[in-house]
Amino acid sequence: MEVIFIKDLKGQGKKGDIKTVKDGYAENFLIKNGYAVIKNKENLAKLQKEQQNKKAEDEKNKKIAEELKKKLDTLVLEFKVKTGEGDKVFGSVSLKQVKDALSKEGYKIEKSQIELTSSMASLGFHNIDINLYPGITAKVKAHIIK
Repeated sequence: MEVIFIKDLKGQGKKGDIKTVKDGYAENFLIKNGYAVIKNKENLAKLQKEQQNKKAEDEKNKKIAEELKKKLDTLVLEFKVKTGEGDKVFGSVSLKQVKDALSKEGYKIEKSQIELTSSMASLGFHNIDINLYPGITAKVKAHIIK
C-alpha cells in the first residue's frame, strides 16, 4: 500500500514522502497514529497544494531577508564601553547588547541569528554576522568607543 507521510517518523519517512509499506503496518500503525494517509487523488492533490504554498512562502521569506540584508549592511552600531589603562576594554560586548542595539534601531533579530566573528573586546570597528535566511547573511559593523 502506498502512503503519504503527514508527520516525520524517524527511520521511516519525512512529511511529504510517498512510500510503499505493508498493508497491516499502514493501517494499524501509520494511519491509526496519524503519521500517514492513504495515497489517493484527493490526498495527493492536498500534498501538492501544501508544497506549492510552502514554496511560495519560502520565496516570500527569501525576498524579505534580501531586503533586510541591504538595510543591515549599511548599519553601524555604536557601543560605549569602559576602558582602563592603555585603552584596555573591561569585558566585551555581548550578544544581548547587540540584540538590544538592533531592537533600538527597529530590527527584530533573535539572539540565535547573531554570530560574533571575533571577540568584541577592543576599541574600533568589528563585524557582526546576522543569519537572516539560509544562504543570506548580513554584515553589520559595530563601532566600540570609550
